Amino acid sequence: MKFTRSGLAGSWARQTTVSVVALALAASLSPMPSVAQEADEVSASQPETLTLSEALLRAAQADPALVGTEARLRAGEAAVRQADVRPNPSVGLMVENLPSVGGSGIADRTETTLTYEQRYERGGDQVARAGLARQEAGLIPVEAGIRSLDRLEQAQRAWVEALVAQAELEIARDRLAQAESFQAEVQRRVSSARDPLFAGARAESDLALAQIDFDQAEIRFRLARAVLARFWQGGSNFALDPAVFEDTGAARELAGDPAEIDLARFVIHQGIADARVRVEQARATPDATVSVGVRHFWEGQDVGLVVGGSIPLGRYDRNQGAIERARAEGVAAAADLQAFREERQREIARLQVVLAASAMEVRRITEESLPQAERAVVLVREGFARGGFSYNDVVATQNALLELRARRVSILRDFHFNRARLDRLTGAHADLLGLEFQP
Repeated sequence: MKFTRSGLAGSWARQTTVSVVALALAASLSPMPSVAQEADEVSASQPETLTLSEALLRAAQADPALVGTEARLRAGEAAVRQADVRPNPSVGLMVENLPSVGGSGIADRTETTLTYEQRYERGGDQVARAGLARQEAGLIPVEAGIRSLDRLEQAQRAWVEALVAQAELEIARDRLAQAESFQAEVQRRVSSARDPLFAGARAESDLALAQIDFDQAEIRFRLARAVLARFWQGGSNFALDPAVFEDTGAARELAGDPAEIDLARFVIHQGIADARVRVEQARATPDATVSVGVRHFWEGQDVGLVVGGSIPLGRYDRNQGAIERARAEGVAAAADLQAFREERQREIARLQVVLAASAMEVRRITEESLPQAERAVVLVREGFARGGFSYNDVVATQNALLELRARRVSILRDFHFNRARLDRLTGAHADLLGLEFQP
């Protein structure tokens, strides 16, 4: 990148630029690559042009939450295995008719009973539990995908911020070039006594201010690229195509439906509620416990078989409240799904209108306002050279052109931010996630 210098002010500002960037990165970002790596990157003759797809792909592959997602998936699989097991049996030992202390024949009348008990789930509890666990495990990749889509939206906004900073840097560079050219011209006029001394001093002041604006714009551009590169923990030695920032063709594209993965979350919540209904219904059926054992009579050394069983009567607790609660949660999940779909469709439609309006405004500024403002600057500069306009006329005309270009950049910034939001709502980049889910 070409650096513009202007006397001592330019040299001091250049050192300040490097210092501020270094402090900002050290304070807010992770450690950057080594000095040798940075030197290799800087020495590259032609840095690669980073497209949006490549930036999002890098951000998706370097997502630090992927490890946690894999662990949660394993936890879900373990929960399914655990839910699909039968209750454990139990072994009991009972000793009866122990003699009192001081009595004779300690073991004469003692009876010992060894039992084996097994609880039988009569309502299909095991199948219902396993079904609920599978539904809850199916929610894990969906929630991970939603979080990843949110992260991709942040990366896309960072990519837009870098494009905006680059466009603002170009405006600052043009302003600095105009200020240098105009300062040289004014200085010649002052030297030939055609303009007063204060005109030269004002031109010098405007040049210094333009230099400051350029240095600040350069800091913002470097920082924006570094912030973007942090999404994949890489270096910022890449180029951005300014034509991509100028492109408003997305306003003519028909947006899709709400992202399936967002809707799938509500569908799975509804499935979880239905699975809980089955679990509660299974719990409403009393479980039976069957026991079989052997009783040993120490007096006479006789052995007898003992068989028994028990089952709750279900007189008071029939689990009806839990069943009704699970059913109500299923109805709520279905209603939430419908409300969410309508809200997303409304927001998608609004963003499409906003994109079209922004694209129209950018086109009119580009085709109508900018050519007139540029022509006005040329005419005023030519008139100033002939003595027909004042210094204030030239400055006002140039500032009007710069403000118009800045307004155009601001509109494009909003356009691409709204496009990033639209891409998030429609799941335009869901194919980069590599997560499978069942809607």
